[in-house]
Amino acid sequence: MDKLFLQQLQQLIALPSVSCTDSNIDQSNVAVIDLLASWFSSMGFSCEIMPIAQGKANLIATLGTGSGGLVLAGHTDTVPCDKQLWASDPFKVSERNGNLYGLGIADMKGFFPAVLNAAQAFSKSQLKAPLIIIATCDEESSMAGAKALVEADKPKGRFAVIGEPTSLKPIRLHKGVMMERVKIMGRSGHSSDPSLGNNALDAMSLVMSDLMQFRQEMQKKYHNDAFTIPYPTLNLGCIHGGDNPNRICGQCELQFDLRPLPNMDMDDIRQQIGQRIKKIALEQQIEITYEAIFEGTPPAETPADSPFVKMVEQLTKHQAGSVAFGTEAPYFRQLGMDTIILGAGSIETAHQPNEFLPIANISPLLLWLKQLIHHYCVQGHASF
Repeated sequence: MDKLFLQQLQQLIALPSVSCTDSNIDQSNVAVIDLLASWFSSMGFSCEIMPIAQGKANLIATLGTGSGGLVLAGHTDTVPCDKQLWASDPFKVSERNGNLYGLGIADMKGFFPAVLNAAQAFSKSQLKAPLIIIATCDEESSMAGAKALVEADKPKGRFAVIGEPTSLKPIRLHKGVMMERVKIMGRSGHSSDPSLGNNALDAMSLVMSDLMQFRQEMQKKYHNDAFTIPYPTLNLGCIHGGDNPNRICGQCELQFDLRPLPNMDMDDIRQQIGQRIKKIALEQQIEITYEAIFEGTPPAETPADSPFVKMVEQLTKHQAGSVAFGTEAPYFRQLGMDTIILGAGSIETAHQPNEFLPIANISPLLLWLKQLIHHYCVQGHASF
């Protein structure tokens, strides 16, 4: 393993950059962005730091000029961690059993030293198309960094690799992620006389039943064999309501998760659910509020016959597949790029104690990144 790779990885892991919907836990990523900018600037990249919010920023680093080219992208934030559950300090890189351990090492700070190493080989080359490095903020919480790129309509790359951990297997499509909330405000009263109130739990049972019916309807209507679970899923995740057995339940809240397929529109799904819930509210004469917990991550798909997909499949000797988790891919697709998700490490170790990156994954990833840079930037291939 390259000594500089390990040093850079250690410096990135040592900088906490947790993003979280809880403001008490949420942290800035600016120190990570500044460090990356210093490294890429020293290699001759033109670096733009894009402020997103207080303490949050993106980096767009460009080597070469012109349109098109290759984008190598990743997020700089991590999820929170429980330090007491780790076998080693999550903010220090530890090596054991052929693995490197640290918070965000696979998901996905480990991608950036790989990109730096690969780009270094071409820092003095004449590029026919630009090499663009993207580092974003808040992928783990709001996708604010990726959304800001779409709003700014940049970068103007043609092909994109997002270095999420995929066990070195290319991914060309994934489901969307929706997290929704239903609140019911009933009227409490003594349980001995139902007429004294309007039971929010009774109404919620109808909502839950209707959501399960909607789930069955979606699964009959939508199907995609590219996924291990080839239909959209809807999971009733948590419910809270009432306060005592002898009181009519005055209020109740349900939260659920929905994973749409690439050909499903999230706004249309929400409209359908809203209409169904409105009908229940009218029938039960009760106040029901339906809202998104967050805006959601759209599904994404790059066509199987894309020359870029074929190129990556040829390099990795794996057919491009699918995953159920969300990434920043839909935003790069909105910017007009054929997009592949490809990275070292496994998503199965992400978001949990003792996250690790197999050392054996590093060399293959470096080789593929160099081959892609040579093909799309040095040789300037831009086939559609």
